[in-house]
Amino acid sequence: MSKNVIRRKALEPRSPSEADRDGGVQSVDRALSILETLAEDDEGYRLSDLAVRTGLSASTVHRLLATLESRRFVQFDRAESKWHVGVRSFTVGASFARRRNFTAQAIPYLRKLRDLTRETANLAVVDDEFIIVLTRMESREIMRSLTKVGGRVPMVTSGVGKAVLATYSDEDVGAIIRHHGMPRLTERSIVRPSDLFKELAAIRKQGFAVDDEEAEMGLRCVAAVVYNALAEPLAAISVSGLTSRVTDARLPEIGRVVREVAAELTAALGGVTPVAKPA
Repeated sequence: MSKNVIRRKALEPRSPSEADRDGGVQSVDRALSILETLAEDDEGYRLSDLAVRTGLSASTVHRLLATLESRRFVQFDRAESKWHVGVRSFTVGASFARRRNFTAQAIPYLRKLRDLTRETANLAVVDDEFIIVLTRMESREIMRSLTKVGGRVPMVTSGVGKAVLATYSDEDVGAIIRHHGMPRLTERSIVRPSDLFKELAAIRKQGFAVDDEEAEMGLRCVAAVVYNALAEPLAAISVSGLTSRVTDARLPEIGRVVREVAAELTAALGGVTPVAKPA
């Protein structure tokens, strides 16, 4: 085939079916981008703000919102002229937690963890090299803020993330760092790979991880891994609280409790906690 024929074929218009298919994929991608943006803030977004956040034109955003609203994936607050995630998004998202059938079984252990430490207890899993919170048992103490259920945070900036990373090889951790970087969320965030590798080595020895104001100033998180039957990380549990309560003096005891409850949940789920290797 001559070069002129190849060039002519490349310039030929695509069939209507090809164009429609590509346009449909683009619309789905844009609609999902809108849903992900709305999920970031419980306060909701005005149309103009949503257009800026997604990088789409206001007319495109409005058209997609109208379709999503008709399916109840979003809803419009006319009093504040703001868009919010709709009830259908919740029901679809809830199926993820149902599929993770260990969530219901974890509730008594989260309650135990909360009562023993008097802090908020969380259950989280890895989602595309991020940590997503599945459920939590709220502390009876005053809390300022926490990653909400369904929220995603980078693995390297969270206690549960570092607990899971400690089960990975250095090569796999390095690949995650190269892919996602090491974001500085606070002045205490770990941003050097060498510092992270040192911390992961310490986590492997003590059996729990600590987020020491690395995701949000004033908050600490202590986490440990829950394993499956192959001794692989299935999830992680943690307690989170203000630094005024989760003090340096309490960290070893809280770490011990979190580690032990994680082992109990592992056993209840039929998992196997790996035997710690001697230093």
